[in-house]
Amino acid sequence: MAYPRVIPNYDLYGDQASPEWSDSFNFEWIPQRSQPYNWVIHPHRHDTFLQLLYLSTGQVDFLLDDAHWQGLAPCLIVVPCGHVHGFRFSHDVNGPVVTASQRMLESVAGVAMPELLPTIRKPRLISWQDDMRYVDQLMPLFQTLEQESRAHAPGHVAVSTSLLLALMVQVHRIVEVLDAGGNAPHQPISRQARQIEKFRSLVDRHYRQQKSLQAYASQMGMTPGQLSRLCREALDMSGLDVINARVLHEAQRELVYTHMPIKQLAAELGYGDDAYFSRFFRKHTGLSPSAFRAQALAQLHRQHQSTPPAH
Repeated sequence: MAYPRVIPNYDLYGDQASPEWSDSFNFEWIPQRSQPYNWVIHPHRHDTFLQLLYLSTGQVDFLLDDAHWQGLAPCLIVVPCGHVHGFRFSHDVNGPVVTASQRMLESVAGVAMPELLPTIRKPRLISWQDDMRYVDQLMPLFQTLEQESRAHAPGHVAVSTSLLLALMVQVHRIVEVLDAGGNAPHQPISRQARQIEKFRSLVDRHYRQQKSLQAYASQMGMTPGQLSRLCREALDMSGLDVINARVLHEAQRELVYTHMPIKQLAAELGYGDDAYFSRFFRKHTGLSPSAFRAQALAQLHRQHQSTPPAH
């Protein structure tokens, strides 16, 4: 499976990427998305979404960054955001796929269980033979997530977040058991991907401090030019774009999901002058913070009104 000349960025394969501030998740079964494409999902990436694919039957040949792997059911594939991936499934494949906001999961895990963060951020192929313990641990959570995704009941975001966190905790436990037994899961991750992961982790920790690209590059042991080249090769973004995108993502989420005044939000994000923050925000979104908030809340309201009641 070869890379296309331009790596598409999707929310779900074939769909346009959802807004950066979205905390949504999606549940579907592998054939739903892959069968219409003749069981081949070409290389693409999700800039903000984590994917979990559990194969209950069949097999898959897949590309993850620059590594080729094969998964034979039962197995679980973890694809964090930003990693280029593509799949070629056998025609008898089945199993659930969960796509969720990685930032949202990391925010909750950072408070509830910080040791879970590496499990969320590292791509993995987790295989087990006929040990049904792992199926018994994972499938009830997948099934409950499916029910929640169909119901659209009050508290949908809170319940789905809790279930997603519980699912990642089970994955973490399985990894620990396999590690202890000398059967460590494959981690198909290239040197470039490790460097990008390190940079993103640094940005996650320090984006509120308005650190310069030079400061991040020094922590990475490289020059700003080298760091930007790395980001362009892996993400088609400059290093400064990555930093700004993280600040914007947090600003957009706070504007949509909280009532925080814009002056306070600017201070939280390291801006001493809220007018400077507003200029930064408008430059990258085309809207003032207050106009963005009004537009996004109106969009959420329309989505809520168009959602059919649960049956």
